[in-house]
Amino acid sequence: MINFNFKTSGKTRSEHDLIGNKDVPVEALFGVQTLRAAENFNISCHTLSDYPCFVKGFGYTKKAAALANHSLGLIPDEKLKVILAACDELIEGKHLEHFPIDMIQGGAGTSCNMNANEVIANRALELMGKEHGDYKFVHPNDDINMAQSTNDAYPTAMHLGLYMLNKELIDALVPMIESLDKKAKEFANIIKMGRTQLQDAVPMTLGQSFHAFSTALKAEMKKVNAAAQGLLTINMGATAIGTGITAEPGYAQACTKFMRDVTGWDIKLANDLVEATNDTSCMVAYHGALKQLAIRVSKMCNDLRLLSSGPRTGLQEINLPPKQPGSSIMPGKVNPVIPEVMNQICFKVFGNDVTVNFASEAAQLELNVMEPVLVESVAESIMWLANGFKAMKVECIDGITANKAHCKELAINSIGIVTALKPYIGYANCTEVAKEALATGGSVYDLVLAKGLLTKKQLDKILDPKHMIKPTMIEL
Repeated sequence: MINFNFKTSGKTRSEHDLIGNKDVPVEALFGVQTLRAAENFNISCHTLSDYPCFVKGFGYTKKAAALANHSLGLIPDEKLKVILAACDELIEGKHLEHFPIDMIQGGAGTSCNMNANEVIANRALELMGKEHGDYKFVHPNDDINMAQSTNDAYPTAMHLGLYMLNKELIDALVPMIESLDKKAKEFANIIKMGRTQLQDAVPMTLGQSFHAFSTALKAEMKKVNAAAQGLLTINMGATAIGTGITAEPGYAQACTKFMRDVTGWDIKLANDLVEATNDTSCMVAYHGALKQLAIRVSKMCNDLRLLSSGPRTGLQEINLPPKQPGSSIMPGKVNPVIPEVMNQICFKVFGNDVTVNFASEAAQLELNVMEPVLVESVAESIMWLANGFKAMKVECIDGITANKAHCKELAINSIGIVTALKPYIGYANCTEVAKEALATGGSVYDLVLAKGLLTKKQLDKILDPKHMIKPTMIEL
């Protein structure tokens, strides 16, 4: 039993396809093939209606195809007018409730393509004053799908949808990066200890840590945007396998031109339509860039959790904003829940990348039938990351504070500051001082003075924090 997201009267109309007759709710803009798909595939609990960007992508794709066919004299003016109006309504975000099919499906996306064809056809019929299903006036296959196959229309619509989702991702990522930049400035003068292999290394500022987070994410964002440009190469005009059968000469070029016009994006036609019809490498490359971004974000979250560990027995150099009680048994415990959930989002992206790789590799001969799970995986990664970035900015990064005095104390009392003395007293002396400091619990500062290796004035000058966070040679 299918639960539709629109009100039905219980009345039906009969539609016919290759399999036979089927009753469709009279109010439905979709038709028999959509209804079969909705019955066949109840897999992911995510329907096409949950992804307005993909419905919009179909609106652009079918609109450009109709304009191209009209320019070739294949669609009359009156019919074009209602088809374009129906497509524009999809682009505006209308009629989502009439896209009830699961994102995960067999058939290489045929169900999605036919869902779009049927909705556009029936909405066009409404605009003509005709009954739903009266396809002699506007037909889902003959008119809406003219000069197309699922094998070019579906990937094109999906590419456009993912390109739109990428914009949402960047819109969420940029503010988070800006928050990291603000923290980098706020913490610019807070000296702390840097660490390698989780051991004391050399001093740095807390601002440098946050600036490094920002720099890393800016670099990955650039790669993601560059990879997204690959989604704008389409194979419209390929029809079934790339040979262009059923399409008029010049249709592919005309459709691509109209696609640029209706979207305003730099859309290009693939050089080899046979290759493009079985290839999904642009989505593999794009998701690979998402994975790299997720790796960087996850590393940042690991660091934030370590730097805030405590409150008494951890590093406790920073404080994350407390968001909720952390334990049902330990009173007073507060956990770093926002970085934790961001880590988990990143793990999901890593897993989706495996799915994307397998789905792309599974192409056979002239078509990759596994595109639905590939598309859904990429979309899921984008949406999860975008939601995570919003949470990280508002619920975590904006509210981070520093424990300035504690950071300085750890740095000054660390064995690691001996590294700053190496150019002045030599590696052997530094080693001896470090070894003795570790054995006795004494400070590097006091031991250097006790051994007469430097005067207090010289030592204070070398260990001035501003000299330890960048390349510096001091005149003693």
